[in-house]
Amino acid sequence: MKHHRFGAWLAGAACALLSVAAGAQAVRDGGAANDPRLPVVASFSILGDIVREVGGDDVRLDVLVGPMRDAHTFEPTPKDARALGGARVLVVNGLGFESWMHRLVEAAGFKGRTIEASRGVKPRRLGDGDEAHGGAHAHAHDGHDDHGHDHAGHDHDHGGVDPHAWQDLANGVIYARNIARGLSDADPAHASAYQARAEAYVRKLRQADAQWRRKLDAIPADRRVLATSHDAFGYFGAAYGIEVLSVVGLSSEAEPSARAMADLVARIRSHHVRAIFLEQGGNTRALRQVAAETGVRPGGVLYADTLDLPGHEASTYLGMFRWNTTQLLQAFEAQ
Repeated sequence: MKHHRFGAWLAGAACALLSVAAGAQAVRDGGAANDPRLPVVASFSILGDIVREVGGDDVRLDVLVGPMRDAHTFEPTPKDARALGGARVLVVNGLGFESWMHRLVEAAGFKGRTIEASRGVKPRRLGDGDEAHGGAHAHAHDGHDDHGHDHAGHDHDHGGVDPHAWQDLANGVIYARNIARGLSDADPAHASAYQARAEAYVRKLRQADAQWRRKLDAIPADRRVLATSHDAFGYFGAAYGIEVLSVVGLSSEAEPSARAMADLVARIRSHHVRAIFLEQGGNTRALRQVAAETGVRPGGVLYADTLDLPGHEASTYLGMFRWNTTQLLQAFEAQ
């Protein structure tokens, strides 16, 4: 369905897209000519924040899927095509996350450098168990909703690979260094600045990783159970010793089947879960139904695929991680 909608957008926007190349050239030859910064486009808000940390004042950044928006349901517009057409660098997550990106690249006529931030990450595949719990990771989703509609395609877009690698701060280190390397290649004059900022940021990521690992390790293992909507916290669970129970698959737009709902209810009861965590922009209806059936109270709201709006704690990558982990610790400790 998303492919058909995008096809309709391409047809409807054909006239507008005829001016993309000219508009991009005008950007290069006009206002951008007086701006020495490297023009960069990042696919979504979390990557955008890492690019800001590494790129600093040497980049001019556009983010396609901004804060509080869902990259799974994102549909590009001619404005996005114009932004990408005027960029020299595109930063994507990879691992199949931006299933719509190749069509946008074609529409924009983008010919610049693409940085795949997740390059070098050890991918988590669907069905992988969490080593910390002897394979106890639970993924309650059979690809169909209780009306018989097929949603398996949402997971298929990822090629069987979980793309949410940023949920492990060790992978965030890989992201930062990949971005620094790509920016340096595109803009050698500022390479030393990109590398210096990246390494300063890496130190912050590693400090935060050690801090939250210590605090989570202090919680008894049988309390470290995260029940949430879509399967976006597998890397987080594997990295920090948390069992993850989810009601739908990798895509936040998927609808859970009746069987998946019943399975999650049974697992929550058997694991004595004391809090269910809603996800910002996720399927709150399904989770609230599960909470009502199990008598388990909803915990805090977690951020998986997006940052919060500027000025809020979860408006940066590190802030998002701090927010999520604090919500979990409060619920685990209350048990």
